Order: sequence, then C-alpha cells, then structure tokens
Amino acid sequence: MKRIILGILISTLGLLAQAPIVHDAEYRILEAQNGQKWKKDDKKIDQKLEAYRKKNGGKAPNIIYILLDDVGFGEIGMDDLSVIRGYKTPNMSSLAKEGMSLNRMYTEPSCTPTRVAMMTGRYPTRTGVTEAKATIAGDGLPAEEVTIAEVLRDSGYNTSHVGKWHMGDIEQAYASNQGFMHAEFPIHQQGQLAIMGLEMEDADIIRGVDAKRAEQTFTLDKLFVPNPADMVTGVELKDGKLFEVEMKSGESWTQKKYREMNERYQRNAISQIRKLAKQDKPFFLNYWPLFPLSFVQENNSKYNTLNGGTMADILVELDDWIGDIIKEVDTLGIAENTVIILMGDNGPFMQYAGPSGQSDRIYRGGKADHLEGGVRVNAWIQWKGMIEPGSSAEDIFHVSDLFTTLARIGKGTEKIPRDRIIDGVDQTGILLLGETHGRRDYVHIYEGTQLKSIVKNKYKMHLPPPGANPIAAKIYDLYRDPREERPHESIKYGPWAGGQFAGMVKRHMAFKMKYPDRRPVHAMPYTGIENLRPETKRLLEVFKLGLPQK
Repeated sequence: MKRIILGILISTLGLLAQAPIVHDAEYRILEAQNGQKWKKDDKKIDQKLEAYRKKNGGKAPNIIYILLDDVGFGEIGMDDLSVIRGYKTPNMSSLAKEGMSLNRMYTEPSCTPTRVAMMTGRYPTRTGVTEAKATIAGDGLPAEEVTIAEVLRDSGYNTSHVGKWHMGDIEQAYASNQGFMHAEFPIHQQGQLAIMGLEMEDADIIRGVDAKRAEQTFTLDKLFVPNPADMVTGVELKDGKLFEVEMKSGESWTQKKYREMNERYQRNAISQIRKLAKQDKPFFLNYWPLFPLSFVQENNSKYNTLNGGTMADILVELDDWIGDIIKEVDTLGIAENTVIILMGDNGPFMQYAGPSGQSDRIYRGGKADHLEGGVRVNAWIQWKGMIEPGSSAEDIFHVSDLFTTLARIGKGTEKIPRDRIIDGVDQTGILLLGETHGRRDYVHIYEGTQLKSIVKNKYKMHLPPPGANPIAAKIYDLYRDPREERPHESIKYGPWAGGQFAGMVKRHMAFKMKYPDRRPVHAMPYTGIENLRPETKRLLEVFKLGLPQK
C-alpha cells in the first residue's frame, strides 16, 4: 500500500511539474492567436539549446547580469548620442555591437520594483514590495517568493550576488536568503549611501541632515533625522553568517567610504568571476553597482567629460569597469559559454538633473514616472556564437521576462512556481531566432500599487484618475508622439482603442481576484546580522518603540 501511495504521489508531482506556467489574460489571448507559430519556434529554440549544451559538456551557460542604477534610454552606449550627452561609453557600445540591442526594454519606474520584477518574474505589486526605501522600514521581499537565483541554484548553478540589493531590511529579504550562495551587498541604497551624508548637504543635494546648520529650538525628537552611519551599511556572507563589513563604531559615512564600497564591489565581482569560472558548475553572477548614482563632484581628471555632471563623469569610469569585466571573461576563455546582460533599472533621477548631468533627452520623464522616460532603458545581451552580433529587436520586452527567459536558458523552467501569476514571458525566441519572435506586445505600468498606464503594441493609454470619465483617458501613438506630449490627439484613437484598453484593465483586475496580490511582510530590521554596532542597536530600540505593543 505504501508503494502504491508513493507511486501516486510521484506521478502527481510529475504532472504538477509539467503544469503550464500561469500567465495573465493578455498572454493567453496572444497564445491563442500565435500558439502554433510559437510551437514551431520552440522546436528550433530547443534544437539550438541542445546543440549548445552538447558542445558545452551538457552544461547550461554562465550568466552575468549587470544592472545600472537610474540610467535611462540613450544615456549609455549608442555612440551617435554622445554628441548631445557630452560623454562616451565605448565599452558599453562595444557590448551592443557584439550582442543584441533590446530596443523596447521596459522596467518599473524605480529601483526596488525593477529588481523585484527581474528576480521574481512578477509585477512588484503582486509581491507586496512596491516602494524604494532609504531608511529602516522593517519590510521586504517575502520568503515565499521564488527568485531566479533559487531557480538557477536548484538547476545546478553556483549563484553569487555582488552590489546593490535594495529589496528589504528584514532577514528573509536578504540576498543571502533569496537563492544566492555568495552575497555581499548594502542593506539599504544610495538614499542612505550617496545622498544623506553631510558632504551631500554641502553640495545642496539634501537639506536637514546636519542639525548644526539650523536652530533646533522646538525639536523634541532628536532621532527624527537619521544618521546614515547609524544604519547598517554593507554586509557580506561569511561561513553561512552575515556580517557588516568596513564600518567601525563611531565612524562617519562619507563620499570616500561610498567610493570605497563601489570599488570593493567591482574588485570582488571580478574575483567572483575568476573563482566561479574554475568550478565544474555553470554560474549566475548578479552584479548591481551603486555607481553611477553619485552627486558629490570628485574632480577626477581622468574621467572629466564635456558634460561635467557627477553621474556623467562616473558613467565614463563605470564604462571602464564594465570593460574590465568583459575583458576578464575573454581572458578566462569563457566568453562563448557566458551570457552577459547589461541594462539600466529605470529612467534618470530628474530631480537632480542639474548636478548629475542627466536629462530626459529622448523620452519624457524619469525615475518614479510611468512615462516612457521613467521605464524605457537600454538593454544589451551578448552570447557569443548564439546571439547574432550587432542585431537588434523592437519586440516589447519587460524586465520580468528575464526571469522566465534565463530559467529556460539555464534548464530551470520546471522550477518556476505554478501556484501564482508569472508576468515574465519566455523571450528566448528573440535572442536565438531574432526580431519578431517575441511573445509580448503589452505592458502594465504601475507607480507603487496604482496601475497608471498600459502599453499595447505602439499605443499607450494613461488611465484616468478614479471617478473620472473614461472618455478622458489619454492615448498616445508612441512612434508619433514618443514624449507623450499631445494628449489632444487622443480623440483620434479613443473611438476604437478606448474600449480595448478598458477591456485590458478589466481582465487584469479579474485575474487579481483569483490570484490576489501578496500583502506586505513586516518584521524587525537587521535580524541575522552578527555584528551590529552600538549605534545601530540604539536605532533599533527606537524603532521598536514605534511598533504596536503587545
């Protein structure tokens, strides 16, 4: 009887493993119309992947994913645009020429949501993690979410994360608990590390962080303004435990320390590539630099540019760093067995457009906007011998698609959970078969938890505010009006497109009834970090006082 029951369980689990990935209504509509073509494409894709693995000793390729902060479309690579940017990034341009340009890559409007979407293959609102936070908050990515690191690790990969993480300050949200076997990262982000220091107030990037600059006559809460040095800065996984590194008790946080952190992550990313390349397993390296986001002028003459902005100059320096990574991959002889992806996470930080040297040069808007300038970025992918050099694709690609696509490339599709909506679609066809072989022509764009706009093909609708007449919705043709500046032309699309977009909204919300968004997860910050400094412990005591008491 036990054998019979065990056999039934094994058979049931086998069937469950083969169950289709749950996608939303729009994908199902596309699949109904294109399913036969996709099946034919799948056969070609499988043949290409099988031939590659056979040549590579049965192994899937290594994956290096580099995600740059607050760098919108046209700010890197794309040589011809250097004449209006005032700086060049030749190594990124070279990567574009040797790989494929994904020219309609959509992200989320800010850094945490984009990273959540890439790691989970889901719109951030589904995970309960929708905001970018710079100070202690006591929330983050839930343990129940399945990340691409977990999918690849469980498919035989060594996994490593170096650099920015920014998906929560609670233990279950740490990179070391979300599938990475090696992890070194700051708990927070550049709001703490590049903006909140006293030098940044000298540069008029922030105000109010230095109590000595103004009278505090009526200040009762002396801890309302946080000291960035009191919070945990960078942590590293050592022998299975997490430790804060390079920060002593009583030490101030400075631009110098911020630079040292960035330089350490660059060195360690290259060190990880060398170490991982020697292993018998394929590897997945997530390298997310904190640079180029920086606002204190460092006057490094080697990287001076015509632009002269802080981020413009550091983008040139970062271009050298990326060149060093590509060179290391070539030197180690693993270029043909390594997928390299480089992209931005959202548009420019327009509030700091002056000192940073950035601007919304092509698409209107920037960080935190649902406008194209907030969610359109450059993205390139190189896989020598597999992806045609110098190719490009205008198929719509959302950052969540990397989850599903990398899972397929890494032989991990069966590890993708089937009990939740997966927004990321498999775009391996674009990479291996070329333009027009994509499986998406739509994107839902959120700001936080609010659905703000929908892209379908070349059209984009801005949702009217709650209670407003749907006729007032603004609809744009993104090829004719890429900056979304002529809402009066909506009437030319509204008679047929308005109802179609409204149907998309209704279907999207109907699926949420069956698969509700996850509620945010809350816990004490910084648990699991072995060596908290006294000032950090005091900060936590104050945090505890603000929690509901039992």
